[in-house]
Amino acid sequence: MTIREADLRVETTALPALSVGDRGAVVGPNAIIRVAEALGTMEGEGVRRAVFAEAGLSHRLREPPTDMVDEQEVARLQLALHDVLGPHRSLDVAREAGRLTALYLLAHRIPRLAQIALRLAPKRLAARLMAGAIARHSWTFAGSGAFSFVIGQGIDLVIRGGPVCRLIEAEEPACAYYAATFEGVFGAVLGPSVRVVETRCEACGAEACRFELSW
Repeated sequence: MTIREADLRVETTALPALSVGDRGAVVGPNAIIRVAEALGTMEGEGVRRAVFAEAGLSHRLREPPTDMVDEQEVARLQLALHDVLGPHRSLDVAREAGRLTALYLLAHRIPRLAQIALRLAPKRLAARLMAGAIARHSWTFAGSGAFSFVIGQGIDLVIRGGPVCRLIEAEEPACAYYAATFEGVFGAVLGPSVRVVETRCEACGAEACRFELSW
């Protein structure tokens, strides 16, 4: 059986319809919910409450969001993680939150049949199709920022102006949340050898956040 690219087109389940003007202001609630879950598991309730209070988001613990959220909430939460936990431990929590986000997306947003078809396809084709699907829905995680990708020996994923590191100044890349989410999603179709490493970050003064995807 020949696998055609048209047969492998990846579509996520329907997302809320927004006007073009609205799309720059909101992102999916996973960036709040999964950070709360990761904090509770890794740091305990006291630290979780402290981080969310620092971000001015205590109400999100009482009533977790069920719809799109203002991208500034995500920016404030990531800054609070950085300030309360320090640069290294905050990356560990963000990485776990990204892993949990990937699991949610694979279970609820990316159709099972599409995942199976991509696993059967040549890896480079599968990676390109997955990157294209992510690009079509990038407003759900990049907000008013911009997502693009460049295909080379692997794939470079690029986010300009995303909310995750928007308020952070750091000496090392600060977007572990994005890196872990990408690694989990691509790893599900390309295999466990997938690695995503952030090589440049706006938090360090770069012009964009760049993630190298390899397998």
